Amino acid sequence: MSSAELAVTVPEEKPKVATGGTSGVKSFLSGGFGGMCLVAAGHPLDLLKVRMQTSTQYKSTMDCLRKTLAESGIRGMYRGMAAPLVGATPVFAICFWGYDQGQKIMRYAYNLSPTDKLSTNQILFAGGFSAIPTTAVMAPMERIKCTLQVGAANSAGVAYKGPADAAMGIIRTGGLRSLFKGTCATLLRDVPGSVAYFGAYEFIKKSLTSQSAGQGSISPLAIVTAGGLAGMANWAVAIPPDVLKSRLQTAPEGRYSGVRQVFVEMMRAEGPGALFRGIGPAMLRAFPANAACFLGVELSLQFMNSLW
Repeated sequence: MSSAELAVTVPEEKPKVATGGTSGVKSFLSGGFGGMCLVAAGHPLDLLKVRMQTSTQYKSTMDCLRKTLAESGIRGMYRGMAAPLVGATPVFAICFWGYDQGQKIMRYAYNLSPTDKLSTNQILFAGGFSAIPTTAVMAPMERIKCTLQVGAANSAGVAYKGPADAAMGIIRTGGLRSLFKGTCATLLRDVPGSVAYFGAYEFIKKSLTSQSAGQGSISPLAIVTAGGLAGMANWAVAIPPDVLKSRLQTAPEGRYSGVRQVFVEMMRAEGPGALFRGIGPAMLRAFPANAACFLGVELSLQFMNSLW
């Protein structure tokens, strides 16, 4: 019997593939730039959304717009913009980095190469995962932004001059922990919202280009369409917990024990419709702001890919 006949064939174990693709650094930088684009495009409507959510004096989006312009002029539409603009870079950088890491987790778990298409469920997981690291930075930034947008004042009755003044006033009144008020509400908003956000974007982008995430080129029109609709999908899911978050974060210190009390009292006093207060400006803002965000992300990624 020959040695060849005695040889035993041992099946080769399939090696774990690399979890590469877009580098974490590129995802981080492009996400930060996209966040700046989003804030610049959408802040005025975000201000209207927060004002409608935290007050019952406005009858509609147009009524809120008229009263805000009469009170503060055009400049007033950008009140509180410094905080989200400064915060948008790390927040969206971490968000898109988290989304990239969520995709890498799925590729590792299912032994996929960087060029393999992710399933819908895998994309949805990556989207939800992105909200977890983002919340650590988002919660205090949202607290400061909402406080400024409703024109809150310090203990002496003087309106806060800017983000730093508001942050110090919040800390003086309720301690450092008060700066993170609404963290659970932010997480409650952003996990399902991010699932809808990234899921809708990848689905619409794929439908328009017949290409999966991270592969090939995509036209600016497809980016704008997919990004804008993704933003609307996000707010369709996230607006009720966002209302609770805004109420909690702008309330006087000690007013609520947590998001559950906000919900119970709101249902008792205003009914379920209050959970969708501010949805008009949120949806109006969602399309242009998130179209600008994803356009900034995709174009900056293309630029970085051309450099290294």
